[in-house]
Amino acid sequence: MYLKTLAQVLPVLAISLLLGACEGQTAASQKAVNALDAVDQSATTEPKSASGDNAMDSLAQAYVLLVLELGNHDSGYVDAYYGPAQLRKIAAESTASAADIARRGESLLAELPAVVGGDGAIDNLRMHYLKTQLLALVFHAHSLAGESPRNFAREARALYDTEPPQRDLQSFEPMLQALEALLPGEQPLGERVASFRQAYEIPANRLQAVFDAAIKECRARTKQYISLPEDENFVLEYVSDKPWSGYNWYKGGAHSLIQVNSGLPITIDRAIDLGCHEGYPGHHTYNALLEQALVQERGWAEYSVYPLFSPQSLIAEGSANYGIELAFPGEEKTRFEQAVLYPLAGLDPQTAEKYEQVMTLVDKLGFAGNEIARQYIDGEIDAAQVPALFEKYTLMSPAKAAQRKDFVDAYGAYVINYNWGKKLVADYVERDSQDNAERWQRFTRLLSSPRLPSSLDW
Repeated sequence: MYLKTLAQVLPVLAISLLLGACEGQTAASQKAVNALDAVDQSATTEPKSASGDNAMDSLAQAYVLLVLELGNHDSGYVDAYYGPAQLRKIAAESTASAADIARRGESLLAELPAVVGGDGAIDNLRMHYLKTQLLALVFHAHSLAGESPRNFAREARALYDTEPPQRDLQSFEPMLQALEALLPGEQPLGERVASFRQAYEIPANRLQAVFDAAIKECRARTKQYISLPEDENFVLEYVSDKPWSGYNWYKGGAHSLIQVNSGLPITIDRAIDLGCHEGYPGHHTYNALLEQALVQERGWAEYSVYPLFSPQSLIAEGSANYGIELAFPGEEKTRFEQAVLYPLAGLDPQTAEKYEQVMTLVDKLGFAGNEIARQYIDGEIDAAQVPALFEKYTLMSPAKAAQRKDFVDAYGAYVINYNWGKKLVADYVERDSQDNAERWQRFTRLLSSPRLPSSLDW
């Protein structure tokens, strides 16, 4: 189980260094150190983690505190935390600036042991994880301090540990032409696609039944291959006025809050997509496995916090999207929707195959969205052009295109994590795998290990 007291997991030497016990320490930092000293004096033992590496455990706890403190400057940064409440309290009382946190992160980086490239040993992967996550934290802190001008490629590399491909928007014309053939007409293609999709929206009074059935099937298929914690569960809520279609808020103890944005139209294909992505074998499964394998069994506190703008997000989003195809390979998704979800939604199952054809092509246009986000962030196009380009090249409705522009405003280069992340995860899982069972095995190993984009080949 998780270590019981703050004193047991926060050796004062490391925290004193982190909080600035050296030159330039603020009064608030000294107050935090004094509080930790007081707690430490009450400890009678100093247990080791399962790895037996107290030095690394101290550095990990220092990293957790930095993440929580940076959350004071960005309300969306700490996506999940389920470590000691006292540590959150210390972070909440900190008056350290974003620039201070960046400098302290750089000092902590200097304390980390060297990483051996290509070494897939679990302790080496842990060191690589901490180093890479810290580099992202430092970059984000500098950005919040106004010290790092926005650039899409730099954000992708620094925050998500990858270099996504850049594509000419004209390269997506073949997909648009294929859709022209599938949906002929006089109206602009985007309007035809929107009209076509509108016929597949789930009525509000049927939404609950459709989602319940979809999530139940996603969970059943996942449990065939992954041993989930015995008491895992989540609460499902419907919300509106959000820049995303679905979100998983992990609470710890293998429990999540999953929110679905019903303020936007939800089409029939989104039931399984969201059920897998947010739940099984997506975010809920990923977080539950990390907590079980790395926090509870190994005592690695760095996994008790999830900073959204970090390399971990590429693995999280990429695995959540790949998990849809893993759980429903080939035509199984369409077959299940025809047999179960279409009737529940009051839709005609005989039209499912054409809908799948159209949506497969629309999905391939997702990479065009990355390029539009890049041009916008890099200042090559202005804000007024963004929704129109999303409408033209990704065939989003005006409402969805405006929502997507809001998403880019809020999350920047994060958009690469869904499609480029999916490709990187697929490459890892499917490399040399012979069958679906082996793919599930590799997928489970990924979800239970400290791997990040640059260590997927280790």
